Amino acid sequence: MEKSKVYFTTFKTSFTENIPAKLKRLIRAAGIGDIDFTDKYAAIKIHFGELGNLAFLRPNYAKAVVDVVKELGGKAFLTDCNTLYVGSRKNALDHLDTAYENGFTPFSTGCHVIIGDGLKGTDEALVPVDGEYVKEAKIGQAVMDADVVISLNHFKGHEMAGFGGALKNIGMGCGSRAGKMEMHSEGKPYVNQDNCIGCGMCTKVCAHTGITVTDKKASINHENCVGCGRCIGVCPKDAVEPSFGDSVDVLNYKMAEYSKAVLQGRPHFHISIVCDVSPNCDCHAENDIPIIPDVGMFASFDPVAIDVACADACNRQPIIAGSVLHENKGHGEEGDHFHITHPDTNWESCVEHAEKIGIGSREYELIEI
Repeated sequence: MEKSKVYFTTFKTSFTENIPAKLKRLIRAAGIGDIDFTDKYAAIKIHFGELGNLAFLRPNYAKAVVDVVKELGGKAFLTDCNTLYVGSRKNALDHLDTAYENGFTPFSTGCHVIIGDGLKGTDEALVPVDGEYVKEAKIGQAVMDADVVISLNHFKGHEMAGFGGALKNIGMGCGSRAGKMEMHSEGKPYVNQDNCIGCGMCTKVCAHTGITVTDKKASINHENCVGCGRCIGVCPKDAVEPSFGDSVDVLNYKMAEYSKAVLQGRPHFHISIVCDVSPNCDCHAENDIPIIPDVGMFASFDPVAIDVACADACNRQPIIAGSVLHENKGHGEEGDHFHITHPDTNWESCVEHAEKIGIGSREYELIEI
């Protein structure tokens, strides 16, 4: 079986070519021009960043991709779906405000922003998948209305998936709010009462009134909890702990099947920017220092291959002193960089399942330009 081609370039520039120009050259070399964009709607799936987070991709990267799509005759728009958790992107109005405040305006990117699942996160298409875990995926309607899908992804760590790459950007990112609930529903956290100080931070981020504080101790009602994991990230004492077992793997399996729902039956192309590799998702309203130095830019028609190529490249990088990765490594954790950063995660399960269901290959040929 022929290996998938993944194209790569560093951030090294010259006096005659800046980073946006180099990104354009990369995606052209990777074959984006082989897609028929003429009068086609092209959804560029991107994460606009939670307010307060500074690790998200700069709008300049989006502008470079939009320029190429327009040159090829396409009608580009930037898109993302609303979040399951409470934050600055939980409905289309707040989401647009956040996108604009973070620089994603038509004036800076050359195209409009369309929130994929509508005003309240309920504008969705039911897409048959017939997978092992998902039979009918709930995908943002605007994403499914597009003729071409382009994933423009900030590659970084993730507290549940291990890392956020192309598959997470597509699968989780294109799910409507109900779709995100379905993907998260297998694992529900609990509160370690010995560590809880009753500060109430977890109650503020719970969108489903699943957490109460009584006698200065929080508790989670699993009948209301959807397993989004947001409370885990905000707890200052690490008192909210995930109920793992197979839940992390099931999340990844569902995410892969949601990716298939988005990609099947139409052209797609994938771009991953490996810079500011924060330990956690850009959904956080803050970002920690990067765990490794900046790596470069990747492009491919294969979402599985590009994720594996990015992970391999990250694992070849030195660890940044003072990062979460450095601290965990000092405590004796072993494994690849993403396992060390979040020891209970298993990113391999996502790419393995994605390969199994036929949306890509873990075997790749890296072509540097």
